[in-house]
Amino acid sequence: MTPDTVIAIDSGQTAIKVRLGSEQPLSFPGLRANSSLLPQLADVVGKVAEHAGPGPHKVYVGTCGLTRRDNDPVQLLRLCEQYGVESVILAHDAATSFLGAIGDRRGVVVAAGTGAITLGVGVETIARIDGWGNVIGDAGGGYWIGREALDAVHRAHDGRGPETSLTPVVERRFPDLESAYIELQTDADWVRIVASFAQQVASLAAQDTVAAAICEEAGRQLAHSAATAVERIGEARQENPVISLVGGILSGGAVRQSCVEALQERWPDFAPFPAQGTSLDGAAALGKLDPTHPLFGQIGHATRADRQ
Repeated sequence: MTPDTVIAIDSGQTAIKVRLGSEQPLSFPGLRANSSLLPQLADVVGKVAEHAGPGPHKVYVGTCGLTRRDNDPVQLLRLCEQYGVESVILAHDAATSFLGAIGDRRGVVVAAGTGAITLGVGVETIARIDGWGNVIGDAGGGYWIGREALDAVHRAHDGRGPETSLTPVVERRFPDLESAYIELQTDADWVRIVASFAQQVASLAAQDTVAAAICEEAGRQLAHSAATAVERIGEARQENPVISLVGGILSGGAVRQSCVEALQERWPDFAPFPAQGTSLDGAAALGKLDPTHPLFGQIGHATRADRQ
């Protein structure tokens, strides 16, 4: 490996994707919500470093779940030094989704995977919308959709709601619907299990009114977040504001269509800005971010030289 290899990491709840230099990305299991964040990231770095060699390496990370306590690049560097890491850049995955999708432009990126977060960057203003986790937020994301599906299926089971083609889908995972909630509450992987139903909801939207309604509302929730971000960064007067829609939930289908249509109610000329790259590309770009960019102050840096 060449010196100063960049280990770029896009860390999410469903999977942790890693790119070593210019090699093809690797994939690792997603973050565990019941474990500390930084040791999990360091563990992935260690596994990649076994393949990369002794270093020196630079680690650029975009991650969900980056609380104020965990936003500590110095601590992450300390955990990774044994793997030949010389420097660390640590950012929220909203920032890396933004950089990957629209680079140094000013605009809004809506990222919807297992969770959902929107980031707007104006000339001077940054607006983060949602991304508050599955317990109190992430409206329109994969977990939100899966939870709505489970709710609809159990309402139908009770007789409180309409019959739905989602019922046999859920029964394949939980043959006894009445014990599903117990199984979920005792499974450490419950977030990913719930979010896994989002794909089936999207595939049934064309033939099932319940699935269609869930997808429509998910799209409208994401559009509302996007419009709020546009307002907060002062771009609402644009006829076609720069809004990029990224992540598996917005890759196509009913949710994306609903989101676009809701935004066109506000801006008739709106068309989504095509994403220029991925969150992993955004992580790799962290080291090239201009210090004058509004996001620069939101990103943590640490080098071994700083600690000496």
